Amino acid sequence: MLDIRFARTFLYRKMFILDKILPFIFSYIRPFIKWFLHAFTRLSELQRICYGAKAGTPRCRQIERSLMQSNQPEIKTMLRELDEAAPYASDRELLYFAPRAVKVVSHVKRIKSNVHPDFGRLFGNCVTTIWGYKRLMHQVEQLRAEPYDSENPEHEQKLMRLWQLLMPETPLTGRISKQWQDIGFQGDDPKTDFRGMGMLGLENLLYFASAYNDAAKHVLLHSMHPTVGYTYAIVGINLTALAFNLLRTGAAKTHFYNQVALHKQNFSTLEDFHKLYCYLFFEFDRFWMDSSPRNIMDFREVYQAFEITKLEALHNDNTIFKTNLVVESV
Repeated sequence: MLDIRFARTFLYRKMFILDKILPFIFSYIRPFIKWFLHAFTRLSELQRICYGAKAGTPRCRQIERSLMQSNQPEIKTMLRELDEAAPYASDRELLYFAPRAVKVVSHVKRIKSNVHPDFGRLFGNCVTTIWGYKRLMHQVEQLRAEPYDSENPEHEQKLMRLWQLLMPETPLTGRISKQWQDIGFQGDDPKTDFRGMGMLGLENLLYFASAYNDAAKHVLLHSMHPTVGYTYAIVGINLTALAFNLLRTGAAKTHFYNQVALHKQNFSTLEDFHKLYCYLFFEFDRFWMDSSPRNIMDFREVYQAFEITKLEALHNDNTIFKTNLVVESV
């Protein structure tokens, strides 16, 4: 247990150093490096990134960092306006972010489209990916902040649908029933278990049961093991919290930025977040069984070890969690 806590603390400190301290130090020598490279290549920093960095996480992270460190008033204004618009942007509106950003940056950096025809496309793709992620954060937070309401017919229908998908051969005897414990809720009424993650917890569980029904039933069967079983729904809600934290802290950018590039999407969607959750749930079940726990009392230790493996994977810019439930590199 102590080793896991130490590893988790070490990993978070390592990520803090790489993500916060080193960029702070680099900010002092960055102007000289930029001047030298511009004089040598005759290209702006954003152009060098677009032409030289690998598509996906490497390119998007560098573009994002370069924009955030810009001292140009026009670029700062653009970033503020995009940040304000992203949470509520429709798909169509989000696609307008790219040409707007390309226009501003090309003007400030004096980049001529006829001389550099690929810059607008490469840079614009990164802009859509970056602000698509920011919109996704807002969408996920809205679901998390929405409490489960037993007086809301839509909420109730979704809960009943979850039972039907997981236990199709066993009718539910009543809305308030001990049967809910069969799929891993703590008591007779599941609504109390959604307090931490709100409707996001239910939406995740429901998506897993509907989109990957065989996998969900496979995991549920493992959770019913007489000695090494666990509370399916409660563990699922814990994994919602893990997915939410990965998204909120930015650790999940590695996965989502690579996913957009691999599948040639414009941006990440709420369904992509649900798929990440499904991957985490299926992989946790495998990790749990492979860990040979003594009983449910080992849950915290195994869960933390699982979290460490995912954080370590996401620290590699080539990582993507595929919905075929295998971690691969792009």
